[in-house]
Amino acid sequence: MSDFMATQAGDPGAFRSFDLHRVPSPCFVVDEAAVERNLQILKDVSDRSGAKVLAALKAFSMFSLAPLVRQYLPGTCASGIYEARLAREEYGGEVATFCAGYKEADIDEIIALSDHVIFNSPAQKDRFLAKCRAAGVQVGLRVNPEKSVGEVAKYDPSAPCSRLGTPISQLTSDALNGVDGVHIHTLCEQGVDPLLRVWSAVEFKLQPYFKQLKWLNFGGGHHITRDDYDRNVLIHLLKDIRTKYDLEVIIEPGEAVALDAGILIGEVLDTAQNGMNIAITDVSATCHMPDVIEAPYRPALLDEADKGHTYRLGGPSCLAGDVIGDYTWAKPLEIGQRFAFLDQAHYSMVKTNTFNGVPLPAIALWNSASDALKIVKEFSYHDFKDRLS
Repeated sequence: MSDFMATQAGDPGAFRSFDLHRVPSPCFVVDEAAVERNLQILKDVSDRSGAKVLAALKAFSMFSLAPLVRQYLPGTCASGIYEARLAREEYGGEVATFCAGYKEADIDEIIALSDHVIFNSPAQKDRFLAKCRAAGVQVGLRVNPEKSVGEVAKYDPSAPCSRLGTPISQLTSDALNGVDGVHIHTLCEQGVDPLLRVWSAVEFKLQPYFKQLKWLNFGGGHHITRDDYDRNVLIHLLKDIRTKYDLEVIIEPGEAVALDAGILIGEVLDTAQNGMNIAITDVSATCHMPDVIEAPYRPALLDEADKGHTYRLGGPSCLAGDVIGDYTWAKPLEIGQRFAFLDQAHYSMVKTNTFNGVPLPAIALWNSASDALKIVKEFSYHDFKDRLS
């Protein structure tokens, strides 16, 4: 069974001591101390390897923590014009932007916001190369290594017929004309071994072009801050590439910045029976944790019991499939009872939506070291209405 299909592990960390009634429900609570520990690990990898580590905003863009991120990382990577604006306005430092396709109407602003603009195809690169050169912005080309190491096809950028990147078998000197660096992103929530396999598959094929390149970017998907990640192997690999080919090496972790640093708190609204115990909650899979349905996966529950009373948890929307999963408590659930899902700071927060008029969760920042708590954001009807017309 793949990682996506299984229960997301999740480390409760200091959240076991957090009173779930201190915040409104539903609510994302992010532990600033846990984020800082992750950032310290990422900076250590950067310092020891000499590689540049950029934070991927697509996974975690809680910009109230931008000052903290700036203390440890030199910049961010963006996935389009709005993330690039957020990166420049809130995070500062270096901004590397990749998009599968840039619009003519956006490209001038993209170039103005970015230090690196990475193109998905030689055609898009050629179309906008002159503008990048005139602005002094470095140009990148995303390359599909045609080495599939992903566990779920929809999250595998190297799956057959992928729309992401120029297949390495199609790479030529002409395709790399005017290109400063190559971007290779094919991992998703993985350790260092898949990266080693990808590098083994592409190193020889890229060798003819290294002398004309300034940098090599391995993208994201690196679970560097996970306890079982072999960071020494990663550091050795990055150092070896830098030394052997005289290239700047860049990695763009996203989840690793916020891994095990946040929870999503919910509340039981109703219970019923239909072949099993059912609980309706104010947390919605489709609105608040879309990857539960899209991946799919089963998020871990804080302090779930080994045996007792099992309930199928579902959200308040009218979507029949708005089901989070089956979970067990030692005692029967009560109306108003709070619960929390682990490891929800990354991706869940950036993917929330207001389908069916379901309210968005509040966002709170907690520091487990000082116990300081701040409600950073609460959403209202107007956040729903302003998206419509």
